[in-house]
Amino acid sequence: MTKIWRTRLQLVGGFVLILLAAWIVITGGAGGSGTDDGSSTSHSRSAAPSSGSGSTSGASSGQGSGSGQGSTPSSGLATIAESALPAEGQETLGLIRDGGPFPYDRDGITFQNREGILPSQQRGYYSEYTVPTPGLDHRGAKRIVCGEARDCFYTDDHYDSFRQIQEGQ
Repeated sequence: MTKIWRTRLQLVGGFVLILLAAWIVITGGAGGSGTDDGSSTSHSRSAAPSSGSGSTSGASSGQGSGSGQGSTPSSGLATIAESALPAEGQETLGLIRDGGPFPYDRDGITFQNREGILPSQQRGYYSEYTVPTPGLDHRGAKRIVCGEARDCFYTDDHYDSFRQIQEGQ
């Protein structure tokens, strides 16, 4: 290989590395869940649509498998019927569908999916909402996270596990 070709290959390799670094900076890095600083700093308040009428199986927390139908994308996670949510979760889901108003200042902020449990999507795809826990004087650990494609998920352990919500069941 001549010196000219080696130099060209080095330039191309350097250019590819620069493009890769720029892509990582623009997309916010690989994976990611949770919120910008671990405590939800983005303040996007658009209400995410509710889940569609999917049909997946399993109602345990954590990951499971299933195949989606209708407008709810299949996440590969376990599912929970809307009717099986606590009453406060059903109420929160209704507020999400109605576009608010929401009782907590941080409802509707961007959820970053730093834990990587939810299906990987572009930054800003998911929004999170508080599900009140009776008897607590703070937000507690329960949340509903909804994506732009009408895919909603419930966590009762502050993002350690999620179940995809099946609408109307």
